[in-house]
Amino acid sequence: MSKDHTPLPPEEPGDDALDDTKAAKDTKNKTRPVKEPKLPKPPRRGAKPDAEPGPYQNPQIERFQTFVGNTPAERERLSNTIDVWDSTPRYSISRQAMNKRRNEYGNLPLLVQHFAYRNEDYTVKIYPAKLEEDGKVVEYYPSANEELVEESLRKIAAKQQQGFHTRAPVASGAAFSVYELRQELAANGHARSYQQITQSLAILRKSHIELCKAGSKKVLVAANYLTGMTAVSRELRDEDPDARWVVQFHPLVSQSIEQLAYRQFNYATLMALPTQLSRWLHKQLSIKFTFASMLGNPFEMYYSTIKRDSNMLNRGREVDNRSDVDKAFAELVKSKVLREVQKRSVIEGKGKVVDVVYLLYPSAEFVREMKAANVR
Repeated sequence: MSKDHTPLPPEEPGDDALDDTKAAKDTKNKTRPVKEPKLPKPPRRGAKPDAEPGPYQNPQIERFQTFVGNTPAERERLSNTIDVWDSTPRYSISRQAMNKRRNEYGNLPLLVQHFAYRNEDYTVKIYPAKLEEDGKVVEYYPSANEELVEESLRKIAAKQQQGFHTRAPVASGAAFSVYELRQELAANGHARSYQQITQSLAILRKSHIELCKAGSKKVLVAANYLTGMTAVSRELRDEDPDARWVVQFHPLVSQSIEQLAYRQFNYATLMALPTQLSRWLHKQLSIKFTFASMLGNPFEMYYSTIKRDSNMLNRGREVDNRSDVDKAFAELVKSKVLREVQKRSVIEGKGKVVDVVYLLYPSAEFVREMKAANVR
């Protein structure tokens, strides 16, 4: 049975499984030194399970790979959402906005975001990845491309003999080929080239993210988006078609798998949504709208909350930002996540709109999905 949410680690740093504060002390170069963990070797394709359960077949990863659904096709559409990790605004800046922030040398500043999680205010700091391109170093924040790659990696980890989990230390991840990752993305409408995918993997491996409570200097979690990666060169792939990449997920993902603190959700619907904001809204509803019912109360969201927690509404005029939210909700209605959206403007002074309240009524399909997730 999945727990309601991922408990955050205590505010005092020092747990090796959750914290990388020794690396976090080096602030001069914006990116952190990377400790290379020893990743478990993936099993050969088609190999029989070992007599003794290993990282790719232990009970925790098997639970992560088990979904409640009526048919195999229905279960194939499902994946897992990680409460606190998926509530953290870690992909909110676009490539276009990123380019505007670069200096003449291709460098980016430290990105600081603020959001709320379960009535607590948090600050997240994102240190960009340094990539060598055409003989020079260019920096990147993780953005929408990397978000889609991470979602696909977690879906691959939900397949037998491809996801792994260890308990000493707590760590989890996935084994895959770039071809398989390309196929997964393309099947969900996000075709990417080999070069684009390997670039996204490099950005995820080299970008560093820190989480702390607002107003506190004590780091709760400090780690790279992917804390480990074993790559396969094209030459090795040609020699051994079974050779696979291995990645280790962020500690908050690994902790959630260890503690069964995740929920199943409709991954296929998420990946089919056309905008990053609509995907963010879908993920938040999948995490929070656990009481969804055709006869029950609607889910209430405020525009101000969406803006604060998504960090995606950065256009110059609020009327344009609100229009983007309206379009994103329209996409959720079209995708049969919601049946209806009602909204009410909060007016102050001489007709000035200071906020908007959205009343969200679930579709029958979404209600069934939430009931299945609750059963699981």
